[in-house]
Amino acid sequence: MNPDTPESPSTVPSTPAPAPAPTARAPASPTPPEAPRRSGSGGAWLSVGALLLAALALAAAGLTWQRLDFTRKELARRSQDDASQSAEARVVANQAQAEVKELQARLAVAEVKLSEVSLQKSQLEELMLTLSRSRDDNLVQDLESALRLAQQQTQLTGSVQPLLAALQAADARIGRAAQPRLNPVQRAIARDIQRIHSATVVDVPSVVERLDELVRHVDSWPVTNEVGPKVRLGVKRATPVTAGPSAQPDTDVSAKHLPPPATSTLPIASSEPVVNAWDEALQSWSRFWVKVWDDVTRSGRELVRVSRIDQPEAALLAPEQAFFLRENLKLRLLNARLGLLARQFGAAQDDLKSIDAALARHFDTTAEDVIAAQGTVTQLRAEMASTQLPRPEETLTALAMAAGGR
Repeated sequence: MNPDTPESPSTVPSTPAPAPAPTARAPASPTPPEAPRRSGSGGAWLSVGALLLAALALAAAGLTWQRLDFTRKELARRSQDDASQSAEARVVANQAQAEVKELQARLAVAEVKLSEVSLQKSQLEELMLTLSRSRDDNLVQDLESALRLAQQQTQLTGSVQPLLAALQAADARIGRAAQPRLNPVQRAIARDIQRIHSATVVDVPSVVERLDELVRHVDSWPVTNEVGPKVRLGVKRATPVTAGPSAQPDTDVSAKHLPPPATSTLPIASSEPVVNAWDEALQSWSRFWVKVWDDVTRSGRELVRVSRIDQPEAALLAPEQAFFLRENLKLRLLNARLGLLARQFGAAQDDLKSIDAALARHFDTTAEDVIAAQGTVTQLRAEMASTQLPRPEETLTALAMAAGGR
């Protein structure tokens, strides 16, 4: 098995080699005859001992060799196992390294996809925010347009109902939108609605009707220098001009100004049937002369009339000028009516002021019709002066702030 193996037996017999040396020295010294036997037996025992020692040494060497061979084989086996394990480990390491590289590649791809998803998410959030803001901005613009349109309708019609309806609709739309940044607008709408409910607004139809009544009564207003019987304050209470439907124009001026008929002192004919035609003719003539006498006496009393004139120019007013004066007053009243319908309350107040001045200057202020007309004109001027159409200022301001805060 090993090149050292054949040399091991040659070493064992080398030990008894010095044995012949004593035999060579034997003739030099004489010994008894039994001495050679004893020395020969001692050498044999030495040879046997040497053989035994050699055998033991050989056995020990064999055992040592066997153990060394076992150790060598074990080391070789372990070395082979370690080599195989290291090879397997290298294979596993290579596989792990390949898997790590693959995982790194997948991780890189996943990171790229994650970055893309994050970018898409941010873009989507920005788009949604833009859409939400755009929807809110559109809502704010729609509400502002609706309120301004309702305000124009309120100015044209003189009624606050279009404005109230627009504010209530805007409140409902904001409630459905559920946007926190529109809460100030909702609170402003509530305050404007409360303020409009508490505001005093001109009743345009009622005022227009009263102006029409004044136009119809202009011809019945007596001027200061008018000739004829006059109805003084306290003699007959005229019904004032009102806006109600029961007010009827009193155009029968001649009938109103006629004095009560004078009572006749002649005996009144009985209701019995007239037997004689002469008696019937006598009664007719009597009634005729009584009427003639009454007319003559009344005309005589009206020939001279004393009255106080505070405005000298009113006494110089000719009858044909009185007609044009009344027509001018009618035009003034119609202008005031148009100004009221056009919501130009300043122009309407100016016309009513001119009418009031004309009534005080040219007409008899003691007549019931003139007094009622002056009261109506004063009342209309007060209503127009103390009334102004409400405006949704707080709501429009809140909408402007909401539109600017986007």
